[in-house]
Amino acid sequence: MRSLPQPKATDLDLVAVLHALGEPVRLELVRWMAAEGEVPCSPEHLDVPRSTLSNHWRVLREAGLTWTRAEGKARYMTLRREDLEARFPGVLASVLAAAISSGTTGTDETGR
Repeated sequence: MRSLPQPKATDLDLVAVLHALGEPVRLELVRWMAAEGEVPCSPEHLDVPRSTLSNHWRVLREAGLTWTRAEGKARYMTLRREDLEARFPGVLASVLAAAISSGTTGTDETGR
């Protein structure tokens, strides 16, 4: 299996990170990883088409927010807390705290 592109910690870009976090479903995925640790690629609590979900995971990975581990056909994602904190101190914690206080659910009335 080919490896997936995942940027080095020193290559993380704040604009890419904030762009990835600016989408409600991706923000919910990040909140889920922050709460649970390593998570499977198909969350049962989100009603999102598989192809759309795959795209969200790709954006998060390529922005440097997640590590992806492949195990057979399954993929497992982990939040790159330490790398993000080292590169952009306090940003992830601030975004997560704001999302929690605003009641962001990760989906709107259209299921996105």
